[in-house]
Amino acid sequence: MTNKTGKAYAFFNCEASKGDIEKELPSIRSCVKTPNALELSLMEGTDTLKGDAQLLQIAREAKEAGIKYVMEATYQNATNHQTADEVASILNQAYQSPLYQKGEQFRGEVVYKERGKYLFRE
Repeated sequence: MTNKTGKAYAFFNCEASKGDIEKELPSIRSCVKTPNALELSLMEGTDTLKGDAQLLQIAREAKEAGIKYVMEATYQNATNHQTADEVASILNQAYQSPLYQKGEQFRGEVVYKERGKYLFRE
């Protein structure tokens, strides 16, 4: 049994406050049936993000694009790709939630590392 942890990052925009997003996350997670092992950490701004040069470059570009939030996800015994899929379904559901006003445009990307490179999830 490999004891690896999947990791993925969501960079996204939302008009809601960090507190509102954190309050809404449990119901979003239950809607998309997120595994309990998936741990999420929400950061406002990209400056507190820790990682390698490649990730920090993506974070800088997100910041320049006006992206407000980063969500770091870790998922025990899963691949980075599986973790990215879980995060993407959370973001999709978040867009259906009260966090977004009707007609508010969704801007977000999910990235994960595969074979030493960060990939944007399609």
